Amino acid sequence: MKRYKKILAVLLAGTMTFSVAACGSKKSDNDSQKTATTAAVDEEGYIVRASNTDSKSQDNDLVIAVEGSVSSMDPANIPDTTAISATRGCYEALVKFDENQEIVGLLAETYEVSDDSLTYTFHLREGVKFQDGTDFNAAAVKANYDRIMDKNNNLRMRRTYVRTEEDGTEVNRVASLETPDDYTVVFTLSEPWSPFLNRLTQFAMISPDALAEYGNDIMNHPVGTGPYRCVEWSEGDETKFERFEDYWGEKPGVDTVTIKEVPEAGTRTAMLQTGEADFIYPTASDQIEAIQGTDDVNIMAADSNIFRYVTLNMNLPELQDVRVRQAMNYAIDKDAYNTVMYSGYGKEATSCVPDSIPGYEEQTAYSYDLDKAKELMKEAGYEDGFDLTLWGDNTTQEIKGMTFIKQQLAQIGINVEVEPMESATLSDKIYVDQDEAEINMWYVNWSASDFTMDGSLRSILYGAMCPPVNANTAYYHNSEVDQLLDEGLKTANQTEQDEIYSKVQKQIWEDAPWLFLGNDRIIYSQKAYLSGVTIAPDGAFDFSKAVLAQ
Repeated sequence: MKRYKKILAVLLAGTMTFSVAACGSKKSDNDSQKTATTAAVDEEGYIVRASNTDSKSQDNDLVIAVEGSVSSMDPANIPDTTAISATRGCYEALVKFDENQEIVGLLAETYEVSDDSLTYTFHLREGVKFQDGTDFNAAAVKANYDRIMDKNNNLRMRRTYVRTEEDGTEVNRVASLETPDDYTVVFTLSEPWSPFLNRLTQFAMISPDALAEYGNDIMNHPVGTGPYRCVEWSEGDETKFERFEDYWGEKPGVDTVTIKEVPEAGTRTAMLQTGEADFIYPTASDQIEAIQGTDDVNIMAADSNIFRYVTLNMNLPELQDVRVRQAMNYAIDKDAYNTVMYSGYGKEATSCVPDSIPGYEEQTAYSYDLDKAKELMKEAGYEDGFDLTLWGDNTTQEIKGMTFIKQQLAQIGINVEVEPMESATLSDKIYVDQDEAEINMWYVNWSASDFTMDGSLRSILYGAMCPPVNANTAYYHNSEVDQLLDEGLKTANQTEQDEIYSKVQKQIWEDAPWLFLGNDRIIYSQKAYLSGVTIAPDGAFDFSKAVLAQ
């Protein structure tokens, strides 16, 4: 059997891989800490519990305990949101999202876009050095882009800049990259591509000298321009960083950062309570009561663009009939799912994308209706049901979710065998050639780090994105949807995009290639003496401005 590297966030799945400068939040992370003097839950639920203890840290070393795995330290080959979070400690891109999810300059001080939206000119920040002393300049940008586009490197990010047509022909979205001087970079697109700037937020710069020395083994030798140097990466265990003293920007506030991979929710809670960890993410809703007895802990919640669903392999005879897939959706009590999984902090899915994505449009709900579900099963010839397997990560929360799905589908005669796995094992079983696929259903979640409709859908529902190319594990292929997704990329006009993506959402919702479950509310906890760690709506956490009160 051919094996392929995991390429999607599964905390996600963060790639699935997954928190709060969030859309719609009334309080920023810093504001919450400034006002966190009493135990309270605000009217929107953004502060779940605030400490009234003026505590101090005993050291200047930050420890973060997370559910997911830092599965790569190569920013061009990132499979999940936890890895995105880790790499952003030591790597930076030309542009980034600010706290309001607006794109601003980072390694590029300024940029301009031509009237025809085909030419993007970036003016780079001068005086920036990589952590090995190499200068950051236009040549470094070109070296990183050339590495990504080299097909022999087989990097996940290459798929961002290449469009695949129905016949398998590849078209480079970037026609040329020019460097007229040391601090100017000009990208010229081959055709209008509306998410280009959004995608550049993920195009992180690696030292060209390090690339020349280590090649694709750079994941074991990270060298960026960021505020922290990565000094140790042990997948499945922990990743360690130390302050980069020559960082070009605001100097880091802590000496070291350690990201510990702790899949068991209760263990993360215990680490926070004893002080072994300063920050834990996510905080399972059933752990909130236990944490509330700890005086020096803040618990926070906010909206996210993390979408929870179960993929249904439409190549299986039992799942080919749309009536079966719709019946399975009617058999899931989403209110009960929200209560069991998130103590009411989640949201029911009302489309195939979260409501925070521009162009979202609410669909007619698959309301909980067992009679209708059974009727559809009977019409499809499956009145007596059938057997399926359900794959997912072996974390506490994911197993709970899979068990809930098993219990719900049993009501319409579908016998589900839950098979939790280590993420590496799950990846190996998913990303195989189609004729070797054994997947039935996958309990997973996905968030688009570029905050676009295309980023929310293409990798997981476009016809050419089935494994091993990407994560369309429903093996969903609707030519009309594919055509509409392609059209959506060619216009920057929001009205036109909304019309296109309205049709896309409606068709996917009716085709039901997934069990549509819900949108997460991000819940995380931290010591009261910690400030400056934020989590974006996609679930990526940012520790670059962390401060531990001494």
